[in-house]
Amino acid sequence: MRGWICLAGVSVLLVAGCGAEAAEPVAVPRGAPVAVDVPAASSGGACRLLDFAVVEEHTGERFDVAAASARDDTRTCVLRAKRALLPELALTVTDTSIDAADFTADVQPAGARKVSRLGQVAYRRTGAATKGQGPIAEVGWLAAEDRLAVLRWTLPKGAERAAAEEVAGKLVALAGTVDTRAL
Repeated sequence: MRGWICLAGVSVLLVAGCGAEAAEPVAVPRGAPVAVDVPAASSGGACRLLDFAVVEEHTGERFDVAAASARDDTRTCVLRAKRALLPELALTVTDTSIDAADFTADVQPAGARKVSRLGQVAYRRTGAATKGQGPIAEVGWLAAEDRLAVLRWTLPKGAERAAAEEVAGKLVALAGTVDTRAL
């Protein structure tokens, strides 16, 4: 008896489903894309040492794209804005065994100005524009934990060298916030 009741129930369900018309698909409106602020540190490498808000605080420029690279004992991070290729900020950190005297003799570029209170020894300099890009501003220092660090800012084509000199001063302040021990 139980078998007949089950068979009758299944038959009713099958017959009821056969007569129904197929439902029209329901169109769901697409939502607006969601913009998510991702920290520079999420790119890894030397980007772990930079924060978009800190860079903006010191330089006045808002970056929102970060890319990291590593090769041997060198880690690099490049920051850019989505809207333009330049300006660009690059941080390179390399493990080293040189001392302050070797840094001054072999690493510090000719014509660079000495910077005090940054690492063991430090410099700042500007460079002329090259094909396709504007002048550069650079700050390099020998950090206390035997790491060589360089912050390099590339300005857009057409920018004046005086603008690079102004940025170099801002990079010195930014370099003071970079803790290379965190790598």
